[in-house]
Amino acid sequence: MLKRLFSTLLVAAMMAGASLTAYAADFTIRATANSNENDEDYDGLIVFKNYVESASNGAISVELFIGTQLCSNGTECLQGIADGTIDVVIQTSGGTAGLFPFVQVLDLPYLMADDRVAESVLANGSEFVSTMQDMVAAKSGGAIRLMTIGNTGGWRNFANTRRRVQNPSDMDGLKIRTVVADLPQELVRALGASPTPIPWPELFTSFQTGVVEGSKNGITDIMNMKFPDAGLKYVTLDGHAYMGALWFMNNDKFMSMPEELRMVVADGFYQLQQATFASPKRKSIQAYSDFVAGGGDLYVPTPAEKAAFKEAAAPVYDWFKANVDGGTEAFDALVASVAVAEGEINKVRMADTK
Repeated sequence: MLKRLFSTLLVAAMMAGASLTAYAADFTIRATANSNENDEDYDGLIVFKNYVESASNGAISVELFIGTQLCSNGTECLQGIADGTIDVVIQTSGGTAGLFPFVQVLDLPYLMADDRVAESVLANGSEFVSTMQDMVAAKSGGAIRLMTIGNTGGWRNFANTRRRVQNPSDMDGLKIRTVVADLPQELVRALGASPTPIPWPELFTSFQTGVVEGSKNGITDIMNMKFPDAGLKYVTLDGHAYMGALWFMNNDKFMSMPEELRMVVADGFYQLQQATFASPKRKSIQAYSDFVAGGGDLYVPTPAEKAAFKEAAAPVYDWFKANVDGGTEAFDALVASVAVAEGEINKVRMADTK
């Protein structure tokens, strides 16, 4: 019976693919990620490639470039998208902020409480994502299209070499590594620590020598870079920021396709997004286990302690709205979408627990 059901589903899937007009692989999408094959960005691209090529019945071919063959930083990559030498790229908010400063709204702390809220807020069609898409299109003169926002590494948490951090006061005086951007530095200052911009490749040595004593990273990054070997022993799961991944596409390439194939590509980005939502959750299980097994101190703040962190970080919201181009619009859209998501999720939770 199961074999007959599987055969029926397979035939239905083949018929659905065949319903598209039969194009002879007339479209090639060149997609790149400045990462490696162990990264959730790669997982997302593999899912995207498989879905788009299959669902288009071979009309679209997806070529993957993992690493820096096509571009090596955010500016280069987004320029490649704008001029059409690259069709699809993933960037973090930090890599994107030079052209689209308002995307740093994703780095604002303690606005999204958990995965369930974040995944709802980042769903295409939410007020937040629609606002971001409109702002990207306007800022790029219609050249760049924001296709979706996924995840790249789970949640940012504070980690350090010195002591357990349970309250904002425990951050006092710690030298925390940040990127060269104003927002993360403002956050670190608001919590009483000292922001210290350090290039990512130099961070391991900087922990060893005491140039910095902490960072704000996801657990998979911490373990992949072997930071515990450099003295990083304390991680506080404050979950201050969801590590958003912005997926951009050249608008001319997207619009050059017939509508039925544009729908396939859009659905492919949905599949990609779901893969990047799931991948960090699975990978973090082993990463947390390895951290603790190696003598690491993993601390989960109480609700009251987390509320204290949010209160201490609140001045960053006003700074963002006052100093970042498009900041108020982006902030208001995010807060509105969070409120909608929390309301809907709480209704479901109440129903599920009765």
